[in-house]
Amino acid sequence: MWGADTIMDLSTGNNIHETREWVMRNSPVPVGTVPIYQCLEKAGGVVENITWELFRETLLEQAEQGVDYWTIHAGVLLASIHLTAGRLTGIVSRGGSIHAKLALLEHKENFAYEHWDEILDICAEYDIALSIGDGLRPGSIRDANDAAQFFELKVQGELTRRAWEKNVQVMNEGPGHVPLHKIQENMDKQLDWCNEAPFYTLGPLTTDVAPGYDHITSAIGAATIGAAGTALLCYVTPKEHLGLPDRDDVKQGVISYKIAAHAADLAKGIPNAQRWDDELSWARFEFRWNDQFNLSLDPVTARAYHDATLPQEPAKTAHFCSMCGPKFCSMNISQELQEYAQAVSGGDLDAAKEAGMKEMSSIFREKGSDVYHSPEELNE
Repeated sequence: MWGADTIMDLSTGNNIHETREWVMRNSPVPVGTVPIYQCLEKAGGVVENITWELFRETLLEQAEQGVDYWTIHAGVLLASIHLTAGRLTGIVSRGGSIHAKLALLEHKENFAYEHWDEILDICAEYDIALSIGDGLRPGSIRDANDAAQFFELKVQGELTRRAWEKNVQVMNEGPGHVPLHKIQENMDKQLDWCNEAPFYTLGPLTTDVAPGYDHITSAIGAATIGAAGTALLCYVTPKEHLGLPDRDDVKQGVISYKIAAHAADLAKGIPNAQRWDDELSWARFEFRWNDQFNLSLDPVTARAYHDATLPQEPAKTAHFCSMCGPKFCSMNISQELQEYAQAVSGGDLDAAKEAGMKEMSSIFREKGSDVYHSPEELNE
């Protein structure tokens, strides 16, 4: 229930072609790549050896292999690189930094931008979608929404329109590191400048102080920008900024983003999005524990947490958990109130309330209809 909807093969080491082949053979969902990574491998790890011809050769190789979409950082222009000079963290995109260095080495325009029409022709021929990379995305919240980031976003808009002219599907990659109060501006400008093309955001991370928990700091931003209109979310694992994630890190990251995406769907009023929540809440209120586990985003973890303190089988039908116990469970008390209403008025809560009010009115009259009474009178 919590698997990814697409996969990106971001391999940067040896045997990239073979690794991608196995990923594609075993993936039930679309697979994307960042071609400049394999291009750098072919160049022996030396940026200076990368050429347009080598890049084009890599595109054709991956297209023949069946890649579904590419991230290409064609929006990093020579004129925009200097705008990153005053940043706290500079250029943090791997693809963006490679294209920036190539442009500065020869003081020529980014070849991905210069040959954009040829790239589009390849995409159109092989039915490959494009994610226009945000090579100048902010790598810290201090750098969020700066001139470099928004310069590139405007270029993304131009590249998007050119892609549509050739019937190539396209989405715009977005930040990054953005504090909560600056997220809406990103969405507004992208919708305006990119003609409402799908926005694909890397979080964004909403604070920089929580290494080891960036799946949480970014899921907060992902839910926020998702509610504002972002179409696709790129997940972040707990190992972000620290190291290569393992299987459990990937699970934590994907689940965090599934939660963020569902929260955004609820906020946007996506049809039937709330039905899942309602079904689980109904199971919770009726103490149908197994149904509650099975309806959970991660049934295995939900069941394990419950069984850690109440592993006995009868606990699966008990009207309480270990948090409140049998006497303090609010939902159990609520059910008792409903049972009382059922006994008094056949389940009609309004009728039960009316009957209770009439009963108290009678007592008030019996006490002489006085507003104030002594404690002794009330206890008679």
